Amino acid sequence: MSRRIRSAGLDPAVDYEEISRLFGQYDFPWDLEQSLSFALFRTYAVPSIGRLLYETGQFTTDTQRRHDDTALLLGEIVDQGLESDPGRAAIRRMNQMHGRYGISNDDMRYVLATFVVMPNRWVNRYGWRRTTPVEDVAGVNYYLRLGRLMGIRDLPGDLVGFERLLDAYEAEHFRFDPRSRAVADATLDLLTTFYPRPLAPAVRRFSVAIMDPHLRTAFGYEHPPTWFERLCHGALRVRGRVVRLMPERTEPRRVRDSQRIRSYPGGFLIEELGT
Repeated sequence: MSRRIRSAGLDPAVDYEEISRLFGQYDFPWDLEQSLSFALFRTYAVPSIGRLLYETGQFTTDTQRRHDDTALLLGEIVDQGLESDPGRAAIRRMNQMHGRYGISNDDMRYVLATFVVMPNRWVNRYGWRRTTPVEDVAGVNYYLRLGRLMGIRDLPGDLVGFERLLDAYEAEHFRFDPRSRAVADATLDLLTTFYPRPLAPAVRRFSVAIMDPHLRTAFGYEHPPTWFERLCHGALRVRGRVVRLMPERTEPRRVRDSQRIRSYPGGFLIEELGT
């Protein structure tokens, strides 16, 4: 029985955290990991965001730790709960970091929109099944609550609103900036280390091929041949069909257990994560 069946009796207006947990830790853990990584990646193409990350120096010189800190903070909020002490500590830590810089509300809204929209689009394009209306509403409600706790104003009220926000913001703001490109290159270099070293060039080429064309243009990446782009997207869809035939996951896959998290082999404290 699919986890979506088990979620059917839950109310996305009040049970959005549990629904989101089932979605991300049982049904689509790999897809969520990939889609959120690419969601954050695309924010670099907004020059005001890419320049800020470049100027901190840490996204190009300590990329692994910045990756780990972001993943762990967001993962602990999902795992422990938005209203829990650890969840509130993680949100407080994010607010402390963001408060050090003059980040506009518009940029914050856009980043939040990537978290809402990109996992949904990824799963519906590559996942072993499509998302359900209950999951769509729950995902929006989850990030609306997170956004409010982060002090983000003027948020859309539904998935369509977040999609319009994201698409319009990218159309208006995506453009090439060498500092944004440097952050993107460092992140792609990190991504290749998650696979055997001989595969690094292929992993980088594959990653660029599955990017949206306007994202590649903003970073100044060369557009791959159409046949290769289709092959890469097709490979991800084939993976989804294979996963559909596999036994249902019975244990949650948490971010803290990911082999991609390498910076804290002895454990971590929420208060010490981040810049």
